[in-house]
Amino acid sequence: MLAVLDTNHFRELAFATPLGTRLEERADAAGADLVLTIITVQEATAGWLALINSTKAGRGQIRAYERFQATIAAFDAFAILPFDDAAADHFEGFQNQRLRIGTMDLKIAAICLAHDATLLTRNRGDFEKIPGLRVDNWLD
Repeated sequence: MLAVLDTNHFRELAFATPLGTRLEERADAAGADLVLTIITVQEATAGWLALINSTKAGRGQIRAYERFQATIAAFDAFAILPFDDAAADHFEGFQNQRLRIGTMDLKIAAICLAHDATLLTRNRGDFEKIPGLRVDNWLD
């Protein structure tokens, strides 16, 4: 089973939280291959850069840089699925359907469908509006 981690699930693993430990145990029990999308990488990177850029330069940025560095290191533990032609086809189909879901979420869903993967997210409400997308939440 291929399981794509949304940003909220990835964060728990990246920072080795107790929820992240439970997520790893559940993935092992299910025989799931946990992967990321390039969109999750983009979102996580953009979030840390925004925090760093909005924090006063100097010592105030130390913690943000530490977390950013930990996030980058955590990316190496996962295969990263691309936003490619197959995903773009799904994404354009979603746009034609005028789904009321954020662009980044639509791109993540498109990548999941292109790779026949289940999406692990806490944001089930929006993602469950997407036809054919398998969605689960392994954190709650």
